[in-house]
Amino acid sequence: MQKIMIVEDDPKIAEHLQAHLHKYGFNVTLVKDFNAVMDEFHKNKPDLVLLDINLPSFDGYYWCRQIRKESICPVIFLSARVGEMDQVMALENGGDDFITKPFYIEVVMAKIRSQLRRAYGEYAVVAEERVLEKEGLKLFIERLELMLNNQAVTLSKKEADIIESLMDRYPRVAGREDLLVKLWDEQTYVDENTLNVNITRVRKKFLELGVKDAVETVRGVGYRLNPTWTKVERL
Repeated sequence: MQKIMIVEDDPKIAEHLQAHLHKYGFNVTLVKDFNAVMDEFHKNKPDLVLLDINLPSFDGYYWCRQIRKESICPVIFLSARVGEMDQVMALENGGDDFITKPFYIEVVMAKIRSQLRRAYGEYAVVAEERVLEKEGLKLFIERLELMLNNQAVTLSKKEADIIESLMDRYPRVAGREDLLVKLWDEQTYVDENTLNVNITRVRKKFLELGVKDAVETVRGVGYRLNPTWTKVERL
């Protein structure tokens, strides 16, 4: 059963869409906390997102950009805005289609089925999953999963980005500035302590895999992957 996530702050519209989607056999999630859209996205792993533009706190353009940082699942914008520039902005920010309100539910269903076919069905382009491997450690980039000795842990996007950088640079050092640029865009000011917090979380993920000291601090420079698990295996 394919999963659809609805991000719409008008409860009548959201429930109307949910009822029809259920009728057509879809598994539907309604987002109700509009500050935690990505938390719901990670939790439910939808096959398609219906996304309003006018939302509390952050608009739909912002949330579409966040989704695009880690997923290519189809995003269809829903909006009462009818200007050409709004449709251009929706596509420029990563959307796949745009539906104006009020809408005919048959049009919504046809566009949903079209996007699902294009992404997963007969018209889909099959892409090979990206996997990084170093010293027996495997990082599954799209699924945000780290595996060692057939044991796996789930990562956040930032944890995966840090580990990807460490694996890419190994056995060299991943500089602090390089990590900051990778994790946050240049327009965002980030206290360096934020990077320290994320490195601590990465170390905890390695501890869940039974590995201590997997991330080495190189004072004044950055961090380096330290494959201590290979030393243990060789004893």
